[in-house]
Amino acid sequence: MAAKKELQVSAVENGTVIDHIPADKLFDVINILGIEHTENTVTFGYNLSSSKFGKKAIIKISDKFLRDDEINKLALVAPSAKINIIKDFEVAEKKTVSVPERVEGIVKCVNPKCITNNQHVRTKFVVVGSEPIVLKCHYCEKLTDQEHIVII
Repeated sequence: MAAKKELQVSAVENGTVIDHIPADKLFDVINILGIEHTENTVTFGYNLSSSKFGKKAIIKISDKFLRDDEINKLALVAPSAKINIIKDFEVAEKKTVSVPERVEGIVKCVNPKCITNNQHVRTKFVVVGSEPIVLKCHYCEKLTDQEHIVII
């Protein structure tokens, strides 16, 4: 007898589905994307079974499509995430999240003496590693690893 397959989270008519989020990063993704402040319907699943991760999370946002800067933020917190654009209950487009070469204005420098932490200067980083993510500050050259990334 074939195993019954069912949706664990309800479908979206139009909007964005962010899948393959490591379960322990779900609330980081909600926070960095500001989802808790949206008026849109949001559904999320936590600790869902995943053959790739063991446990994963998923977020479905009705009538919302992520901007490039939001996708870049997502890439820093959950680089394994996959984005599905949904139109009329069908997947209209699939996007893979990829870590950008440069990150500006979205991450705090870990160096308390960096100019960006002491004056009104926009942060700038070069991505020098992607697995795991490592950022190098443009100003003080301090390295920030993935575990210490703080989204502004």
